[in-house]
This record gives sequence, structure tokens and C-alpha cells, in this order.
Amino acid sequence: MDGKSSSKPSPTITTTPTLPIHSSARKKLSAKNFYLFEYNVVSAFFWGAVLVRVLLIFHLLGPENVAEGTADFTKWVQTGALLEVVHSAAGFVRSPVMTTVIQVASRILLVWGVVYLFPESGGKAIAYSTMVSSWSITEIIRYAYYAYTIQGTTPQWLTWLRYNTFFILYPTGVASELLVTYASLGDAKEFSESYALLLKIIMVVYIPGFYTMFTHMLKQRRRVLKNVGKRRED
Repeated sequence: MDGKSSSKPSPTITTTPTLPIHSSARKKLSAKNFYLFEYNVVSAFFWGAVLVRVLLIFHLLGPENVAEGTADFTKWVQTGALLEVVHSAAGFVRSPVMTTVIQVASRILLVWGVVYLFPESGGKAIAYSTMVSSWSITEIIRYAYYAYTIQGTTPQWLTWLRYNTFFILYPTGVASELLVTYASLGDAKEFSESYALLLKIIMVVYIPGFYTMFTHMLKQRRRVLKNVGKRRED
């Protein structure tokens, strides 16, 4: 590439510097990467809209009105996350399928099987506001992180948020989910004693489920921060 070997540079040599090393990979995966990038950006936007709604209604009308003003929108935004199970199963992303299923299924149960069915109990609980706020902040950070990662330009501050905020947001989210479910048990029993029993069983299953999700994040955190440390040393 210094031009000393030949007075007429080879076309291959002269064109190489204008083509980034990752360009061939981008061509091969451009369709998938573009789709995943758009999915993450749109998802972050919608969860941002959910969070703004929750905060505005909580401040202006009180926590008892938050579900009435956000539940329908939130349930559809969360339902869209079913695509993540497809992404994982299809190999689009490296997330374990079972971990993805646990996280998505628990939220689908909350938005459809609790808040939607029992808006006067589960939806009126103040824990609904903390639950959806925890979800929203988590997802805004997570989807933004993935979108930047696809581009290969993830800011360090976003990496820090992604792998540290879960220490607070996961426990508050899970605790709120349990409180919302517990608040709905009375109405659930009137709806069906079998369904109420099912919700109680699910509440017990939350314990190992939370452990699985939390330890998964801890493993990811150690791996990612270790790689960040190596890059700094280099």
C-alpha cells in the first residue's frame, strides 16, 4: 500500500482503503440488521411514550387513574414484544429462548390476564404505576443499547446504564408485578376460583423466575464489563 512495489498500483490495493472491514458483513446481514435496528428504535420510542403518559397522569390525575389512561396502549406495546421470542428462536439474536419467553410471558400475563381482566383491582393499585415505570425505563435503555450496538457505536454511558440499572429496576418491577397480581386476586376469585389459584401458583413461580432473569443479567454484566475493561487497556 506504500506504492513502492509498482508504478501502477493494483486496483485491489487502491480500492481496499475505501471499503471498511465490516462492509462485507454489513452486506450479508444488512436486511436482518436493518430490521432489528428499526425494531429497537420503534420499541424504544413506544416505551418512551408509555413512560411519559404514566408520569403525566400520575402527576396530574393521581395514581388511581394511571391504568385507565395507559393500560390499553401499554398492553399493545408489550404484546409487540412477542416478536422477541421469534427473534430468539430464529437465531436473529443471541438471547436464550427460555429467558426471553419467561420475561415476555410474565408481562403478557400482567397486561392481558390481570390489568385487562380486572381493571378495578389490579389496574387501580399504585403498584401499577411503579410496574409500568420500571418496565418503561428498562426497555428504553435496553432497546437504545441494542440499536447502538447494531451500529457498532455504543456510548459507554449507555452500556453503564444497561448493565447497572437492572439492580434497581428488576426488583422494583417484579415486586410491583406481584403486588398488582395480589390486588387482583379478589376479583380473580369471583371470575374463576381456578384462575385465582393459577395466579397464586404463578406468584410462587416468580421466585425462581426472578432468580433466572437476575442471574442471567449478572452473567451478561460480567462478560460485557470485562470486555470493556480489555478495550480500555488496549
